[in-house]
Amino acid sequence: MASTRTLWKNGPTVGAIGLGCMGMTWAYKSDELSESPARIIGHALDLGVNFIDTADVYGPFTNEEVVGQALGARRDEAVLATKGGLVSHIGDAGEPVISGPNGHPDHLRKAIDDSLRRLGVDYVDLYYLHRPDPKVPVEDSIGAMAEMVEAGKVRALGVSEFTVEQLDRAQSVHPISAVQSELSLWTRDHRATSLAWTERNGAAFVPFSPLGRGFLTGNFRGTAPAQDDFRAQLPRFKQENLDANLVIVDAIASVAEELGSTPAQVALAWVLAQGEHVVPIPGTRRSSRLEENAAAGSVTLTPAHIETLDALPEPAGGRY
Repeated sequence: MASTRTLWKNGPTVGAIGLGCMGMTWAYKSDELSESPARIIGHALDLGVNFIDTADVYGPFTNEEVVGQALGARRDEAVLATKGGLVSHIGDAGEPVISGPNGHPDHLRKAIDDSLRRLGVDYVDLYYLHRPDPKVPVEDSIGAMAEMVEAGKVRALGVSEFTVEQLDRAQSVHPISAVQSELSLWTRDHRATSLAWTERNGAAFVPFSPLGRGFLTGNFRGTAPAQDDFRAQLPRFKQENLDANLVIVDAIASVAEELGSTPAQVALAWVLAQGEHVVPIPGTRRSSRLEENAAAGSVTLTPAHIETLDALPEPAGGRY
């Protein structure tokens, strides 16, 4: 399996595995093995993991700042993506609270300028509408984003968690170069919908949480997340569902043992096997995990392995 991919038709060349930066400042509980974002992002570029993903809502706002500082003079080595159109604030207890989508053109025009300032860059390679706003026509949101391309602030447009109908409407206004949605061995909903749409339309499919927020690596075997970790609020991470979902972890571990790989590498290799236009963005705060993830681009699953993994049961518990 190739270790690089073309991000979208005639797009930039990126490592087959990207880097999602959300967890560096938001949602997941840190631990004593966590390393600084600057160290992780710098090492990622050294490894050829050059597709870097952030968003204004992460923090809120702090994630873009640390990503921009970490890239520094190496900005041109990265294919940099950020997102706008999802609003959050800090709650009474100091926790980030997502208020909901805002796809109004005026909001997006301000959002991109604020993102560029926080990142310390003149442009981003890819700008996503983070979620569709049911109160704003898709065409209006994408129209405002198309202005950003014309102004040189953005090189290409993407969307996140769009239906096929919404994708068609967005595409009618401006080419959509990437679609970001969840895809992993315990979230396979999008294979027949937006994943298929991206293949037909020469766009990239960018899976977030390709390791099931860490579950598919086996790290939560018998252990639920800490209560101040975002995952503790998700149905699949409730103890009874964690226990039920171990059958998925066990099957991945079995394939990994046969291949001499790790469960994380097998889970990522399965995602990569969904199409040459697929570039997953696992997150990490440890160099060892970064290296492990990057090496998944060289893992090749046999047809028998893919058949085994495709036959895994649906997980217990919803995504949210």
